[in-house]
Amino acid sequence: MSRVFGFGLSVIAICSWTSLRAEEPTTDPEAIKFFESKVRPVLVARCLKCHGEAQQKGQLRLDSREAVLKGGESGEIVISGKPAESLLIEAINRTGLEMPPDAPLKENEIAALTEWVRRGLPWPTDNGKSRILTPGGKGITEADKQYWAFQRIRDPAVPDLKSEISNLKFQIRNPIDHFIVAKLSADGFTPAPEADRRTLIRRLTFDLTGLPPTPVEIAEFESDSRDDAYEQLVDRLLDSPAYGERWARHWLDLVRYAESDGYRKDDYRPHAWRYRDYVIRSFQTDKPFDRFVREQIAGDEIDPNNPDALAATGYLRLSLYEYNQRDARTQWNEILNDITDVTGDVFLGFGMGCARCHDHKFDPILQKDYFRLRAFFAGILPQDAQPLATKSEIEAHQAKLSEWEAKTADIRTKLAELEAPHLAKLKASAIFKFPAEIQAILKTDDVGKLAPLDRQLYDLAYRQVQYEHDQIGAKLKDDSKKKWDELRAELKKFDDFKPAPLPTGYAVADVGPIAPPTVIPGDKSETDIVPGLLSVLDDSPATIMPAPNAPQSTGRRTTLARWLTSPDNPLTPRVMVNRIWQYHFGKGLVATTSDFGRLGESPSHPELLDWLASRFAGRARRGTHSLVLQIAASTDRHVRDVSAVGDESERRAATTQRPNEPLAVASEHSPARCRTNPRLAAVGRRQAGCDVRWAERSGLEATTFDLHRAASQLARCAAGRLRFRRRFFEHSRTQRDHDADSSVADDQQQRFARPCRGVRSTSAIRSGQRTRCANHRRPPLGLWTRTERHGTQRCDRVPQSASGSQCGRSVVHSDRLLPGAVELQ
Repeated sequence: MSRVFGFGLSVIAICSWTSLRAEEPTTDPEAIKFFESKVRPVLVARCLKCHGEAQQKGQLRLDSREAVLKGGESGEIVISGKPAESLLIEAINRTGLEMPPDAPLKENEIAALTEWVRRGLPWPTDNGKSRILTPGGKGITEADKQYWAFQRIRDPAVPDLKSEISNLKFQIRNPIDHFIVAKLSADGFTPAPEADRRTLIRRLTFDLTGLPPTPVEIAEFESDSRDDAYEQLVDRLLDSPAYGERWARHWLDLVRYAESDGYRKDDYRPHAWRYRDYVIRSFQTDKPFDRFVREQIAGDEIDPNNPDALAATGYLRLSLYEYNQRDARTQWNEILNDITDVTGDVFLGFGMGCARCHDHKFDPILQKDYFRLRAFFAGILPQDAQPLATKSEIEAHQAKLSEWEAKTADIRTKLAELEAPHLAKLKASAIFKFPAEIQAILKTDDVGKLAPLDRQLYDLAYRQVQYEHDQIGAKLKDDSKKKWDELRAELKKFDDFKPAPLPTGYAVADVGPIAPPTVIPGDKSETDIVPGLLSVLDDSPATIMPAPNAPQSTGRRTTLARWLTSPDNPLTPRVMVNRIWQYHFGKGLVATTSDFGRLGESPSHPELLDWLASRFAGRARRGTHSLVLQIAASTDRHVRDVSAVGDESERRAATTQRPNEPLAVASEHSPARCRTNPRLAAVGRRQAGCDVRWAERSGLEATTFDLHRAASQLARCAAGRLRFRRRFFEHSRTQRDHDADSSVADDQQQRFARPCRGVRSTSAIRSGQRTRCANHRRPPLGLWTRTERHGTQRCDRVPQSASGSQCGRSVVHSDRLLPGAVELQ
């Protein structure tokens, strides 16, 4: 009897637990993403008309999870986790009730709702309650305005740590430590001890410069007895040119920097590196963040006589370009759309692209908002040869050029007369290839009289006409060609009088003080959309102030730049500090760093995120160094040593010291962990690895091969391979002996011409083991080029710019193998 009675209580307990579980919405990000992408569109489009806020047929509402579970006049309509027993699934399959009554759902819609019930009705929540669904196209709701990303940035109080949190292995150094330790304590963990100095300098040097420390630097830091030795190390690394180069790469990747056009021909952009070097200089000199942003958005309006500010507007010139596209109007739309999309991703943390055609399905971004943002950029006019020089330098150059022009006037006149009839034919042939509306624009006699949009289309299309002009030398024949060559040779004699060309770069200006209208496609009223912010933040039009330093500009971009760097902007500071956290630890406090929307993830440490953002916003007139220093001085210090702790809870605590970072332990543990994954092991055996046996053939001692200092260099392009050998190997041979050994050099160059896909740990080298990497498959590093229509980038050549700046996408941390590395027995 007692057994039966006990069994009955168990059944009751299980049923009660199941019921409670059904009442509690899941917080699983994947389940929420499934709801937002698959279920919400069906409910909104097919169900809310009859079962929403305005109307509840059968006393049934389907606009919240609580309402779905409550059911209607027929009782419960779903049993969580049991679609076969749910009345809702029976109705949409039309096996009893037939819903919706007007037309059956599609098979994929039925499958989505069935899977939704099977998963336990996942539903997004706000403050513990399920979010109310609203039909699309009804604007911004109060619930939308309460979403966490749109709230003003708070300045939360630093947690007051209790005495029981004290741990002799851990030292509280700054407010960030307070937030981290408080979170660890709340989750039942204790802080890990601090890492040793060798680990600290290796970790920090990799994080800030992308390169390993030298043996001398390690020894100096280990022997430095000053109390502020670590802070001095951080300062030294922040002052290093390598810091600017490494952290500039993060930004360049965000803004989709490339040195080629994209599409099929993928022409090289010879002046693109000017923007790249501007970004590097900005990080190296710790340029104030607000200045950094404003120069990229509106440098030509803010400081038109500053070459650096003009180079910064190269940000607006990074869109894809198809050199022979005749549909200039569509291509111009694509360029403006691309600028709008990237600005939304980089500065606002919201994907704007979905709102281009309709109100966003999941986030409170209206179609009107997309074009309000695009309207800020509506007036730009690309400048392909913008002089990047000061006013005095330009005036001096013009004076010398005028002297040359006076001396060569007769020759140039004869050349112009000779070329004129041929250029007319080339121009007519090039114009004929365009649609009729573009032909009419290109045939205009006075470009200054064109409407703003027509002027933009003229400049875009005329590039193709100019290209034909530049081929004039190849088009001339017989006597004309002979005479042309003679005149060119005579003109060349005056080259000594011609000043060297000024440095030029890709930049923008405005087409004039009046911008072209911005119209939503398909809007029959053709209403001009004026610039504005996201409606959920401010639905009023932006107040555009004229740019006093650029009277021929609209001032629109300056207005946008000021708002992006304003302390009142809740998005940009959060987005930026989250990215900095991500670049240190591989994962941001918000894991989806470019998506703060509902399909993204919520902050894991919201108070810490706001604490950092509030200080970053207030320090916008300073650069990123202070924030990087604070983060590095705190969270880089902790050791992750799972071998020194006992039970599972202690091991978990020991690996939480770098928040949000994947489990990373000593290198000898990594292969074993990878071997437990059959897929990784199989892939690893198939991949061609970076065997370092060539070092032995070069006469190098395997024991002197420092893996972790070499690993970052193994990712470099072929031209840097021999420099890597010279810098990072300790060996008995002299440099002269190595340089003289051409066979070794040739072998190394041939082996290093391929991407390195694996490395060995020091312990593996000493034991004679071979290690290959399963998924470290980045190409050789060098010139950024585009390989797909939508801008996917790769590096495949050595940079050809004078700056010689290298790119170093891949970095291997000192305490683990490359991701997916496996040992081959």
